[in-house]
Amino acid sequence: MRPPAFSLESRPLIVVAGELNVDIIVSGSDVMPEWNREKLVEGFEVVLGSSSAITACALASLGADVRFVSVVGNDDFGRFCTDELERMGVNTEHVTRLPGVKTGVTMSFSTPADRGLLTYAGSIPRLIPEYIPTELLREARHLHFGSYYLQDGMRPHWLELFKRLRADGVSTSFDTGWDVANQWDRDGISALLAATDLFIPSEEELLQIFPADQVGHVLVSGLPPVAGRVAVKQGSRGASLRELDGTVNWAASYKVTPIDTTGAGDCFNAGIIYGYLLGLSGEALLRFANACGAVSTLGIGGTGSLPTIETVTKIQTRQV
Repeated sequence: MRPPAFSLESRPLIVVAGELNVDIIVSGSDVMPEWNREKLVEGFEVVLGSSSAITACALASLGADVRFVSVVGNDDFGRFCTDELERMGVNTEHVTRLPGVKTGVTMSFSTPADRGLLTYAGSIPRLIPEYIPTELLREARHLHFGSYYLQDGMRPHWLELFKRLRADGVSTSFDTGWDVANQWDRDGISALLAATDLFIPSEEELLQIFPADQVGHVLVSGLPPVAGRVAVKQGSRGASLRELDGTVNWAASYKVTPIDTTGAGDCFNAGIIYGYLLGLSGEALLRFANACGAVSTLGIGGTGSLPTIETVTKIQTRQV
């Protein structure tokens, strides 16, 4: 299959309403801490974190006009987050700085194969509808958010917002992230799926929300009524996509030598969103998103190697 030709008449305006935090990444072949022991690791970085922010940066790198809506603390980490977003082409005019609040921090222990995370929430749950300008949403073509389970302030409000946007012709997407409370809010997710154009969980997250033996069983018969597509990230095994008519497509991952897997799923999210706005569907949409995720693993941190149309085309052409 040849890579598709890419074109949009103009840069789509995408609003990302999400969490912001820094990632402190410890990397190497053995990064597991041990009590009363000291280890040396190969790498250490402080970079922009959060699922929503990494997706926003990847969307901007692909060519979208991205406006980020969030809250941070009025501190050095908050300024670091907004500076990094702006450096990567994301508009931060609608990021609110809250005095007396600390910006969130995630410690990432990363190996070439996988990663583990420890997060201090700080400002992450503080986004509420009052911080999302109505006039901005009127201009948008698409709205995305990440980390459903961490954004406590918005969780009761996403459904109403998505319904309103859908009525106005604005498409929507979200990624759940991991539920640290292990509750999974199946009812809330199910209700939101009835007003969502793109649902983008990982395999493990999907199987926690809708228990089943495998992804295919959920996509074929285990979902509540859904308004749009469901794209499931399956790591090195590729990704699956349930289309509007209920058919399920799968596409293999691209073979690369990863440096750091941090942010690969978030760049996949950007690929699904941007590919969807390009009009891609089925296996072509999955392959585009998989290529975005693969490019992400070639640098340190979620934004160390952002996908572009050129790099996506290159990796797809090389492995056709």
